[in-house]
Amino acid sequence: MSNNPYGPPGGRGYPPQPPGHGQGQPQQGHPQQGHPQQGHPQQGYPQQGQPQQGYPQQGYPQQGQPQQGYPQQGQPQQGYPQQGQPQQGYPQQGHPQHGYPQQGYGAPPAHGQPPGYGAPQYSAHPSPDLIGVDPHQTRRRVGLALWIAMMLIGIVLNIVFQILEIFGSKNPGRMFDSVLTGILCATLPLGFYLFVPAIIDRFDPEPWWSLTMAFLWGAVVATGFAGMINTLVHIGVADTFGKAAGEFITPVICAPLCEEFFKGLAVAGAFYFLRKEFDGIVDGIIYATFCAIGFAAVENISYYARSDVHNALAGTFFVRGILAPWGHPLYTSMTGIGFGLARESSKTWVRWLAPLGGYMVGVMLHATWNFVPTVIGEAFFYLLPLWFLFVFGFFGIIVALVVRKGRTIRTYLRDEVLLGYLSQDEVDLICSPVGRLKCTFSWRGGPGRDFIRAGARLALSKWHTVSAMKGQKRTISADFIIPMRAELKRLRGELMARMPR
Repeated sequence: MSNNPYGPPGGRGYPPQPPGHGQGQPQQGHPQQGHPQQGHPQQGYPQQGQPQQGYPQQGYPQQGQPQQGYPQQGQPQQGYPQQGQPQQGYPQQGHPQHGYPQQGYGAPPAHGQPPGYGAPQYSAHPSPDLIGVDPHQTRRRVGLALWIAMMLIGIVLNIVFQILEIFGSKNPGRMFDSVLTGILCATLPLGFYLFVPAIIDRFDPEPWWSLTMAFLWGAVVATGFAGMINTLVHIGVADTFGKAAGEFITPVICAPLCEEFFKGLAVAGAFYFLRKEFDGIVDGIIYATFCAIGFAAVENISYYARSDVHNALAGTFFVRGILAPWGHPLYTSMTGIGFGLARESSKTWVRWLAPLGGYMVGVMLHATWNFVPTVIGEAFFYLLPLWFLFVFGFFGIIVALVVRKGRTIRTYLRDEVLLGYLSQDEVDLICSPVGRLKCTFSWRGGPGRDFIRAGARLALSKWHTVSAMKGQKRTISADFIIPMRAELKRLRGELMARMPR
């Protein structure tokens, strides 16, 4: 494979270079090596129509001098696409082909060449049809339909459980008041809980609607299905092996397995259906955290309501709402890390085993947290310092990953500056942790924030494409490069029109 990370010469959609081309005996009409003539190319200097190593050119023959194996102008040959006549198997200009970077990717010029050499011809004037185009709308629509269907089932399950909990208690009126108290205690801290992950991913924050979908999945779908399974397992085990066995099996084995599975489905859904937004480990953690916060909020309603009935609400709120509010986000983040590794890697075994491994680590952490108070309750408070140390260390890792993501965006926007699509000041704005704040409180406003997001999306799409090509894999990220560059150009023009004179 070529060392050029932006695309091998003679790649898909380009006529292959004939064997021995440029080697052996000189051809008729071409200068000899060491005898440059006026109007003839010299060795080491690429001429118009002659490909430079590492950069795929559109049609390799010299102007006016067709070579063997190449169609001449005006004389179409079998097997080659003609101008204005697309043939099967060849990507067309302006229309990205699935899985491969197209002309217009924006490879930087070779060393010693003037800026803009090898630059795409049509990327500076993208087709209006490409602006705002999502090449995978069908996949997203299927994901939305599944999300809606599961949400409806989850709503029904949660309503049934709340009714059973209220009317199954000894004092339904008292339990109803306690449920309202539990809702208040569970929802008040949500603003702070959601603010923390929202500000962590500064360089390419996820869309608010996708984070809302993850939050609602955890609050409605995961709680509904996990609650149903936990209840059925508890009843079955208690009836078969006794009440003690049911109280051990359900929290220590069943709950970690099924709760982490249904929360992990939110991350898996973002990984597959929201491929344009899901970039790697940081995004996996963010989606997992929002889903887990939604799950914990609804779960806490039941815990707070039951504690309030027994006049123990203060202690339960202190443990679940203050000391350990990041329990569920931490467990599910392990699954998010697994899917993030799968997104960043081009190795098949990593893409399959990393999500499974992350899920098992999350289950193990969840089971350990539930095991200690269930079996040896006295040791719970002695383990809290170790728990806090683990949580702080995990937050440190997240910060390091976010910084790494910012550096990746800057790296893959450098060639956009060389090609003249962005200025260095614009790259600095895109890569600034406070770039969105600058836009919000300046003349750039909303278009400025959209400009930053489009620049980050373009860089990350190129990052995934290069990673996939190194592993000789396909990636749908290549399909987003041309549309995102077109969107970036449109927003740049809008910002220039808004610039103070």
